[in-house]
Amino acid sequence: MMDRHIQAPLCSETVKELRAGDYVYITGTIYTARDAAHKRMKEALDRGEALPMELKDNIIYYMGPSPAREGRPIGSAGPTTASRMDKYAPELLDLGLKGMIGKGKRTEEVKAAIIRNQAVYFAAVGGAGALLSKRILSSEVIAYDDLGAEAIRKLQVENFPVIVVIDSQGNNLYETAVREYKKL
Repeated sequence: MMDRHIQAPLCSETVKELRAGDYVYITGTIYTARDAAHKRMKEALDRGEALPMELKDNIIYYMGPSPAREGRPIGSAGPTTASRMDKYAPELLDLGLKGMIGKGKRTEEVKAAIIRNQAVYFAAVGGAGALLSKRILSSEVIAYDDLGAEAIRKLQVENFPVIVVIDSQGNNLYETAVREYKKL
């Protein structure tokens, strides 16, 4: 396990170097999308329409923020349970998405898509939304404004803290951590 500082969007070389268990600090541009936004993106793809943001090499953070307090770009910004996006994730990964941030386990189909596309799944700490929001420098709604907190946002982040859960080789921290615990 290592501490790593990376830039977003991601490059393939960086993703290949990440290992399950690494502590990562992301600086750059990431996007937010939750259930309703994923459903709309899927519907757009089914109609042959373009998505509201470029997927290639980008990261989607499964998050819907609370309203921003005065002087802040965003409110509390904690992760949403990732499994709610599992029915959409493989297709988005196949279209070039390189990273996802959420909390909780992923299906075998998502894990296979991560390996197939040399991508990565990060976890952000649930319950730490107020602290995570301090790493967000700007927030701009770019699509589906009518969804409120579930609109797609473009975020500029600096040293946004996450942990690699599933790396591009398919190593899964949730599985390896359980095995290590059982050894104790």
